Amino acid sequence: MTSLALIEAAAERLKGHARRTPLLSSPFLDEIAGRRVLVKAECLQHTGSFKFRGGWSAVSAVPAEVRARGVLAYSSGNHAQGVAYAAQQHGVPAVIIMPADAPRLKIANTRALGAEVVLYERGRDSREAIGERLADERGLTLIRPYDEPQVIAGQGSCGLEIAEQAAAEGVSEADVLICCGGGGLTSGVALALEARAPGLRARPVEPEGFDDTARSLAAGAIRANAGAEEGLCDAILTPQPGELTFPIMARLCGPGLAVSDGEALHAMALAFLRLKIVLEPGGAVALAAALFHPGAVAGDSVIVVATGGNADPKTFMRALAEFPP
Repeated sequence: MTSLALIEAAAERLKGHARRTPLLSSPFLDEIAGRRVLVKAECLQHTGSFKFRGGWSAVSAVPAEVRARGVLAYSSGNHAQGVAYAAQQHGVPAVIIMPADAPRLKIANTRALGAEVVLYERGRDSREAIGERLADERGLTLIRPYDEPQVIAGQGSCGLEIAEQAAAEGVSEADVLICCGGGGLTSGVALALEARAPGLRARPVEPEGFDDTARSLAAGAIRANAGAEEGLCDAILTPQPGELTFPIMARLCGPGLAVSDGEALHAMALAFLRLKIVLEPGGAVALAAALFHPGAVAGDSVIVVATGGNADPKTFMRALAEFPP
């Protein structure tokens, strides 16, 4: 079970490897939101997303003799790249199972990091079954994208940084909006904030139609999405919250939020124009909630985790074209 001690240990192993990403702001964004907006730019993390934190934490925690046989992960892209890079830096093989319709950039980047990529068809193939077979055949260690204590612990290192950076900015009470898929980052950050900044409250943000976490929190029990895992915000489309992550979120998080695809694209454009950072749609939904759903947020300040910047060029150009300065 993930704990503050596990998060602190992961943060120690991440020292000298993960980037301490900045907390950015813009008066233009403050004006839109009607409050101070502080953006934790995890899009500037290694491999372009927070996922490197969990990937390094999990890979580095595997005993060396077992790690040498290699690691295995399944992901639409960001977890794939985080694990692939961590494995490369440790000098061990990585096999990544990815959907065939994942953004080409993410598939190409994962291969460029030295991983063997195995593609599967959504709705037809079971990535879990493929992974189980390959793990058994090759003796690989599976690193799950969110329902894995060491992954949650690595993501929690982001929460430790937020607590310190918010204090330096004089913010002791605020909602912390987090782009949420299976809940690894949200639960890890929530645990870190509980211990280090109890006045900061983690809140998950999802795309409309894929708001399984928000509905689960409202119901007090896990609820699944009805449709296929296909949509603009591919990085955070998961069937349902994790079995490990949901109890943490249910105990510590505020109500979930959902934003439209159009709002995510608009937030991408504003992040580029006002903060000079690149976000992918799934990495922009928390900023979209802060900007376009201000009535759902409490307080004079809001903290946003911009979780990933691995945007497909066509999607990024679409965002700029639809929402010019």
